[in-house]
Amino acid sequence: MTLRVEVPRGHEALEQFVRFHDRVYAAREARWLAPVELQLPILAGDSPFTARREIRPFWAVDGGDVVARAVAVVDERYQRHWNERLGHVVWFEALPGGATAARSVLDEACAWLAGQGAVAARAGMGLVEFPFAMDAYTTLPPSLLRQNPEHYHIALKQAGFEVEQGWVDYKIRVTPELIERWERALAGARRSGYAIVPARDIARPQLVRDLTATWNETFKAHFGWAPFSEDEIDLFLAAFDALGVLDTSVIAYEGPDPVGMCVVGADDTGHAAFAPGRSLDDSERLNFLAIGVRERARGRGINYAMAAHGFLELARRGHTHVSYTLVLDDNWPSRRTGEGLGAQVCANYLTYRRNLRR
Repeated sequence: MTLRVEVPRGHEALEQFVRFHDRVYAAREARWLAPVELQLPILAGDSPFTARREIRPFWAVDGGDVVARAVAVVDERYQRHWNERLGHVVWFEALPGGATAARSVLDEACAWLAGQGAVAARAGMGLVEFPFAMDAYTTLPPSLLRQNPEHYHIALKQAGFEVEQGWVDYKIRVTPELIERWERALAGARRSGYAIVPARDIARPQLVRDLTATWNETFKAHFGWAPFSEDEIDLFLAAFDALGVLDTSVIAYEGPDPVGMCVVGADDTGHAAFAPGRSLDDSERLNFLAIGVRERARGRGINYAMAAHGFLELARRGHTHVSYTLVLDDNWPSRRTGEGLGAQVCANYLTYRRNLRR
């Protein structure tokens, strides 16, 4: 058969592109289904996530069968924020045994990025993209994290990528002692004069405005960060409203000023698929989390209080385990926060980078 790399066009082809994810993970006993509602509008240009971004999908076709895919992204927001001509390769997936196809689609994506002026490409952190798992391959991770096959690391190395950044994932087993600890943290912040306000109690326009500004400010120096728009935040809140994200998420205020944010949302296990005889383990019923505190309010326990609110809400719903989520290997302030909340490392992840001017 003749292998060729093409750009899928049209709604039907783009939907097939997104659902290729389900073919790759079909043999997994526990897996997340393709996020069609999120990714398809992005590829079709009908999402706020496309603003100030050029997006080009590629797939490798062998005898009429799709065997690998990747999306190249030129993110103007990222480039302006960091003053770096970096491109991104996201949503890479490949069937096993297709080393040539994987290399070809990654090479094509990188060549396109170089043609747009990029001097390097990053894989495993970008447009709705998270790092590559390097262990814990059989457990079901939080829904926003990757569950990639082990052979992806070889494929990326063969395509000229190098490890750029390591990450750890944290998980907490809920215990009565930790519930007491979380309650004390929440009460302590309030005694210190901070208001820890559930997102549902904030008027929607103010919520979107304060959450966007606080998230962008607190993450401005975080590796790989690209600023959110208010439209993206509004879409995100709407997408997870039914899962109670407005009850588990908070903004911390000092007087009228937002000084911290913690977005926590339970995973929708209705989007998970299981092989016969395999069911969701209690330790896999998790959540996503993003947390940040403005510099002037750091070191005052606000981080513990905000995360505690979300964890307490999840515990009230019956969660026996919660996730503190991904943290950079070298982000020790955040790692200490997670461990202070009772978290332990449960998995490791990697982000890759390829120099396009070798």
